[in-house]
Amino acid sequence: MKQRDLKDEGKFHRETIKYMAVAAMVLNHFAYIFLIEGSFLYEVFTDIGYFSSINKWFFLGGGYGYTSSKRKYGVRLGVFALVSQMPYMMAFSGEGLMEFHSLNMIFSLFICYLILVAFDRIYDVNLRFFVVSALALVSLICDWSLFAPAFVLLFIWAGESKERRGMVFQVSAAVFCVFNFVSRLGQCPVLDNILYSIGNSAGIILAGVVIVYCYGGECAPKGSRSAKFSKWFFYIFYPTHLLVLGLIRMALKY
Repeated sequence: MKQRDLKDEGKFHRETIKYMAVAAMVLNHFAYIFLIEGSFLYEVFTDIGYFSSINKWFFLGGGYGYTSSKRKYGVRLGVFALVSQMPYMMAFSGEGLMEFHSLNMIFSLFICYLILVAFDRIYDVNLRFFVVSALALVSLICDWSLFAPAFVLLFIWAGESKERRGMVFQVSAAVFCVFNFVSRLGQCPVLDNILYSIGNSAGIILAGVVIVYCYGGECAPKGSRSAKFSKWFFYIFYPTHLLVLGLIRMALKY
């Protein structure tokens, strides 16, 4: 489908959705760092932010298939995962200056990339199962934990099928809703817990609507100025915005 056709039909390019996800991510991180947990704005901003995470897992598979060099793609993820870890710790350390509590989101993407490589390169079923399982265990210390590889595997299963993609988003939203409900048991009234948990799934549901009904399945043309800018913007923005938020947090606290 040509770029002109996508515009006429009101479809979004991959980059457009990624920019939307970046904005949602910033709201989520701002809420976690600066807002009072349980406040109205905190809940709204964090819930909107979940639009970003599920899109990362969806587009990871697309980026893996779209890139001209899978090795360079993996190296980029690995390098920026390392670069982002210190800003991530600065931003989300809570009471301390810089504390380790998990590996950042790009590490999660890198682990999922390795899972894709395993499916692509390892033909022995038993060995592939072992490698994927080991990588899934490593994801336990990453942001989004086992959700990341689980969502990626579901999107691998969905492929290009619109119906299957819709099912994946529905299942993901339901699982995330139940997970949040269980994790808050005993911490608030049951009705409040139900409402909070449904709200937590809103970002994933919105992402599903955008991907299934508004995504045209296209990127900016390879080699174009827009494609080159977007490619590096998403890598550089993540550690940069965490560094800025972390420095602001430290300045306000100390």
